[in-house]
Amino acid sequence: MTKSRFAAASGAAVLGAAALTLLAAPAAFAHTTVEATSTAAGSYTVLTFASGHSCDGSPTTSFTIDLPDGINAASPEILAGWKVEKVMETLDTPITDSHGNELTERVSQIVYTADTPFPEGFRVSFDVSLQLPEDAAGETLYFPTVQQCEEGSNDWIEIPADGQDDEELASPAPALEVTEAVDDEHGHGDAAETEHAEGEHADEVSDSSPALAVGIAGLAVGALGLVVALVALLRRRPAA
Repeated sequence: MTKSRFAAASGAAVLGAAALTLLAAPAAFAHTTVEATSTAAGSYTVLTFASGHSCDGSPTTSFTIDLPDGINAASPEILAGWKVEKVMETLDTPITDSHGNELTERVSQIVYTADTPFPEGFRVSFDVSLQLPEDAAGETLYFPTVQQCEEGSNDWIEIPADGQDDEELASPAPALEVTEAVDDEHGHGDAAETEHAEGEHADEVSDSSPALAVGIAGLAVGALGLVVALVALLRRRPAA
């Protein structure tokens, strides 16, 4: 193959790959997704659910997010332009949470309803604060989400069967892989380290304050001495 033919073939391959990427991009962006500030089992985290897709052009009116078993309490973000509701579910058997409180019900759903239908071509996201189950390390949690529109709906509720890839699903539920618990299972490790570092910095400032004061005093005395010397010199000069 000549260099020109090789270059042409390479260019065609690149263009073909780019075209496939562009075609695949809308499908990827169409899904409702979830991201987390922490994925460690037992940690407190903020889940961000996001969507930039409507129902074939029909404006979105609401999102209903199902919380999986093992998540008992949740604090959804209050978002301008949306009403938010926590749907409670009675537990078959009362449980004790990590703070020693007895719970007889849990938050099973978060519902966001738009004050004005949300149009095509814009992205919306919702933050929900909660604690991940302490015994869920290595598991994938699914958050089936129904996007209701003025006409029709997108039901992001499909959960893969054993051995099935999420990519094979047409409408996969938002999913989060839970990782191993960290030393501080409540996710306060970073904050504690930050406070410790700030405390050390404060101590350093405190320790250096006396030396700083002495230095400033020395400069002031030196400046005063210079002024006195200049005045004495001017007085000694003979009159013209």
